[in-house]
Amino acid sequence: MEKGSFSSSKGSDSADFEAELTLSDKLKVFKTSNFDPQNYVTNHCGAMSEKEIRHLCIYLVGLKKASAEEMRKSVYANYASFIRTSKEISDLEGELVSLKNLLSSRANIIHDIADGVQVESLHDGTDQSRDDSSTVDFEDREPTNFDQWLSKFTENLEVLLAERRVEEALSALDEAENVAAQDQLTPTALLSLQNSIMENRQKLADQLAEATCQPSTNGFELRSSVQAMKQLGDGPRAHTLLLKSHQQKLQRNAQSIYPSSAAYGTAYTTALSHLVFSTIAQAANDSLSIFDDEPAFTSELVTWAVNQTQAFAQLLKKNVVAAPAASGCLRIVTECVHVCLGHCLLLEDRGLALCPTLLRIFRPFLEQALNANLKRIDLSTAAIAASDDWSLSYPPVAGRGWGAAAASVTSVVASQQKLSSSAHRFNTMIQELCEDIGSLEILQLSEQALEGVLQSFNSYVNMMINAFPGSVETENLEGSGRRIVKMAESETQQIALLANALLLADELLPRATMKLSSGNRSDVDQSRRGSDRQSRMPEQRELKRRLQRLVDQLRDSFCRQHALELIFTEDGGVRLSADMYLSMDEGREEPEWFPSPIYQELFVKLTSIASTASDIFVGRERFATILLMRFTETVILWFSDDQNFWEEIEAGERALGPLGLQQFYLDMEFVILFASQGRYLSRNLHQVMKNIIARAIEAVQANNIDPYSVLPEDEWFADVAQIAIKMLTGEASFEHAERDMNSPTASARSPSSAHSHGSG
Repeated sequence: MEKGSFSSSKGSDSADFEAELTLSDKLKVFKTSNFDPQNYVTNHCGAMSEKEIRHLCIYLVGLKKASAEEMRKSVYANYASFIRTSKEISDLEGELVSLKNLLSSRANIIHDIADGVQVESLHDGTDQSRDDSSTVDFEDREPTNFDQWLSKFTENLEVLLAERRVEEALSALDEAENVAAQDQLTPTALLSLQNSIMENRQKLADQLAEATCQPSTNGFELRSSVQAMKQLGDGPRAHTLLLKSHQQKLQRNAQSIYPSSAAYGTAYTTALSHLVFSTIAQAANDSLSIFDDEPAFTSELVTWAVNQTQAFAQLLKKNVVAAPAASGCLRIVTECVHVCLGHCLLLEDRGLALCPTLLRIFRPFLEQALNANLKRIDLSTAAIAASDDWSLSYPPVAGRGWGAAAASVTSVVASQQKLSSSAHRFNTMIQELCEDIGSLEILQLSEQALEGVLQSFNSYVNMMINAFPGSVETENLEGSGRRIVKMAESETQQIALLANALLLADELLPRATMKLSSGNRSDVDQSRRGSDRQSRMPEQRELKRRLQRLVDQLRDSFCRQHALELIFTEDGGVRLSADMYLSMDEGREEPEWFPSPIYQELFVKLTSIASTASDIFVGRERFATILLMRFTETVILWFSDDQNFWEEIEAGERALGPLGLQQFYLDMEFVILFASQGRYLSRNLHQVMKNIIARAIEAVQANNIDPYSVLPEDEWFADVAQIAIKMLTGEASFEHAERDMNSPTASARSPSSAHSHGSG
């Protein structure tokens, strides 16, 4: 229930519930010594409607949950102090019992002395007569009934102790206690009886204590001995011996379990974990059945259980976890921790929350294993990339067995995935990492693992960028810190690099990271799963954005490399220069109009890329379109921002003439036409090209030439560009192409028509 959502018919009550109060302030009314539940209900519910009463119930239930959670946090925060205080109280209780026994013994001695003085004062004869009388009385006195009973009691008890007949010995001691409590004995007889009882109680307690430490003592005998010691008033020692006996039994049984080097101790972990936590569970059952939930004994049990858990974790760390964690075998580490947590969680029903103890010890090793595993992924992927032929294929048979269900899922997914060999290795290792970490959701390592996955993908993308031939000059240099990668020489191989990155970023990695928070739990209801998916949507969107940025880096590298190959020659010359337009008006005849060679090559290159991309990016046509769009923009934007080009056009020694302008205009219209027909003409590219045309027209106007009087009509440019496209694609079959391309040159172009192309 939200704050302020409850309303009461009484103004003051409504203000109390609607006020923004802390939990402590809300609970003050319930903490007062004179709190009366009946009056509280009467005062608050007397004038309420059914809906308001229902709201009040919800409010009180919320307070109850918040109070319980606050108490739990307080207990955990002060647990060490609580255990220490409980131990001190237990010690004080033992000391008080000892002091009581000592005072009782001294009181009996004093009473005995006082009785002796009184008896002596009754005799008034001489010393000799008293001695004679005493001698005669001693010699003539017969044993009393009490003396006979005490002698028989002592002999019988010695026999019972010798024969270890505990129950009968306890009954005999109880009978003696009843006799002593009847107050019918003389002080001397009472003192003698009490001394005998105390002496034999101590003998029986010591005998029972010795029995609890014997390896041959079974569980029933142990519980019987501890129960008897508790009846004898030696409860603290009995509880300590109970726990000690279970610890000794645990140590003896653990010696018969040896680590298995073949499987890094997975079987050893399972056996040892089951032994440790079943022993702790049995000790908890014995403690609660004999001592109930007395705070002193409960605290000792919790302390003992934590110590056993720590010892178990240290042993497991030494024999199983440390080596795999250092080598990056995350699967082994997570399996071991998962087994331990599974056994540990079963104890929470008994009030023993030991998982934090395990996690505190194991978490550093899991983080170490995670980091080492991520490094191993980078190294393994780089090793495959060094010999990768960058051809796409379906994934090989999975190396890790996951059962029939997992194999079925793998086969379905495999039918939709085609990656190169290094990408398959990268994907497989990332999937395994996410499955391993996802099984330990309680550790909250998802963020760290997610960041590691992104860093690994970034490293793999950088490797693929280095596989472009354009990066060969900076690749494989000693000391450069870059790994050796096999070059992707052909266009198909280079587009395969893009396919690797796209499929990983768009589908495989997001699917893998979903496992980081799902934990593969089968016992979660559908509504809970739906809620989890909703809560993870922002994280998934952010993940996809970051992955897409890395894919964009690879795509931009591809476009930049091919654009540079198109613009520059092998010897470093520039093919897209101003001279190709300025030289057309140097007294030459009118040329045969056709797009410039560099734009013809651009069209052929884009057509080739589009054909290859359509085969590779099946179902992802949008990415292929964006690739063509970015490549075209890269080329056009380069010469749009080329200062040398425009300095020669606008302020060079030679002026741009009508023929050069017409050729420039035809080139731009050619690009606009084939980009538009290929559906990769972006608004940004169209606007940039219109601005370029306008800039060229202004350069001609600056030379006192009317550009609109020398440029043909719009239809002419469209016709020539379309003919060029057909000829370059091999679809042209007409007889008068030359006449069609040259005849319109005499036609004057209207100013408005030229302006529509040359301005934005």
